[in-house]
Amino acid sequence: QVQLVESGGGLVRPGGSLTLSCAASGLSLDYVDVGWFRQAPGKEREGVSCITNSDGSTYYPDSVKGRFTISKDNAKNTVYLQMNSLKPEDTGVYYCAADLVCRPHRTVKVATTASTAWGQGTQVTVSS
Repeated sequence: QVQLVESGGGLVRPGGSLTLSCAASGLSLDYVDVGWFRQAPGKEREGVSCITNSDGSTYYPDSVKGRFTISKDNAKNTVYLQMNSLKPEDTGVYYCAADLVCRPHRTVKVATTASTAWGQGTQVTVSS
């Protein structure tokens, strides 16, 4: 079966950096769009990044643009989210997702489907 295992979350001070990883099994990340979502306390889940399988195009909402970077290591079948200059409002549970729809140049930038696989979530807390 498909499994996504996340790691790298934790407590970090404002202005600090953190890198999340998501290791996939049962599914090759070579052939699907992948991305990251987060859910802050009292907020709806939102997409914070995705990357297309077709041409490697990436999407970042304005809230994280310039601070977050998504990348893949196909040899390790792992996707990463590098987060810099972290702010308290970045606090939340972060989820990786594979086999979604990433369309950076369309109105709907990222969407999930019935076939999308999800990680278990990892907590990121930005606080002094």
